[in-house]
Amino acid sequence: MRRAFSITAVRAAEQVAMADLEPGTLMQRAADALAEVVLTRCRERSGASVVVLVGPGDNGGDALYAAARLIEHLSVIVVQVGEAVHEGGLGAVTTAGLPVLRVARTRRALTKPIRQALDEADVVVDGLLGIGGRPGLTGAMAGLADAVPESALVIAVDLPSGVDPAGEITPTKTFVADETVTFGMAKPVHLLPATRPAVGRVSVIDIGVPEPAAALAEQLMPSDVPALWPIPGSSDDKYSRGVLGVIAGSARYPGAAVLAVTAAVEAGAGMVRYVGPDLATQQVLAACPEAVPGQGRVQTWVIGPGIDPDDTTYDIRRQIDACRGALASDLPVVVDAGALDLIEGPREAPTLLTPHAGELARMLSRLEHGRVFHRTQVSAAPLQHARRLVELTGATVLLKGATTLVVSHDVDRPLRVQCDGPAWLATAGAGDVLAGLVGTLVASGLDPLDAGSLAALVHGRAAHRANPGGPVRARGVARAIPSTVADLLRS
Repeated sequence: MRRAFSITAVRAAEQVAMADLEPGTLMQRAADALAEVVLTRCRERSGASVVVLVGPGDNGGDALYAAARLIEHLSVIVVQVGEAVHEGGLGAVTTAGLPVLRVARTRRALTKPIRQALDEADVVVDGLLGIGGRPGLTGAMAGLADAVPESALVIAVDLPSGVDPAGEITPTKTFVADETVTFGMAKPVHLLPATRPAVGRVSVIDIGVPEPAAALAEQLMPSDVPALWPIPGSSDDKYSRGVLGVIAGSARYPGAAVLAVTAAVEAGAGMVRYVGPDLATQQVLAACPEAVPGQGRVQTWVIGPGIDPDDTTYDIRRQIDACRGALASDLPVVVDAGALDLIEGPREAPTLLTPHAGELARMLSRLEHGRVFHRTQVSAAPLQHARRLVELTGATVLLKGATTLVVSHDVDRPLRVQCDGPAWLATAGAGDVLAGLVGTLVASGLDPLDAGSLAALVHGRAAHRANPGGPVRARGVARAIPSTVADLLRS
């Protein structure tokens, strides 16, 4: 499991480590590690030209000391923004004879030598701002971000300059890294969806800083699956493995029911009961003869895929009534798609809401009387809005997206972040598959946080397996679940 820690916790851990070390030891370790990564990437690309961008603070110090080490192997130019940079690091660069090009922090226009150095760079090291920096770039730093050529590999020191260290908002102007080298432990910026697209590949380097006890965020890894996935024993039967009820589909959207039920069956539900109109029932049974039609005893409900709450037809009204019945029960419920509009407040039993950004905005607009939220607001600050929905509903919230965020109603538990699927997974029906998958895990006894994050991991990896490197269809993702799980259980 990859864990990320709050900025406050990171600073406290660094202070504890430094108390037992000679001054500057951690910075020298960081510089050694950064120089090694840069040298390795240059050799991989057959590159020899590096531009190191430095600003105030310890990140600039790390980058300066690394630059002084790299001069033995590469052509290195340092670009210094502003007057205040790490004194010892600048001294090391000067002693090593490295050229230093300077630009005033408020000046966005760059000099010709700086632009030429960037144009010729194979690798650009971004050491402008660290975890103490404010989100967003202005002046010379913004100018440098704009001037980095697409051909250059960008390696960020600790985090790309301009991104939010807390990982909560998406600023308009930042560096975008191909790789971020961070020291000691991951921070929220490296995992959370508002900032994750900017950090690229994350390399966490151990420099002797002990991890704090409590993480802010966690990411499940394949090695975590065997301990979490419900594996039946010799004494289990279909009832003890978990009976899942699915209320989904309509005459207009029967495929949503087929996909949700297929995913549940493929994920190993002990039994799936399907509740829906005749047309959808026929299609569900044609795809999954294992499914049992009609109401009956279940241990968890999945409600909402393919149901339009604004539709006034008899079949939909009957589906809505069934959804309301599930919400009124004392059973766990996974609430997706159209059924999200039925949530009015907290319920006693475990509840997992699975909106995308637009659905979350619509829910907040309805529940926060007098306020209107838009999809763009949620996408720019996903954690903030997901947490607000948790507060209003008492539910666990799984916010779907390229990076999936799972926020528990239990404030003492770290949130989960998963980024396991290919971009091809952004396709119709993928959410229906996820709903059936996560419902199976809840029915087996997992709590909503574990079920949501584990389902997101398996869903993403099943998409890769369905057609490696190419387009996928939702049914293919569902069909790939069994082999994906079997492979993960062997990891």
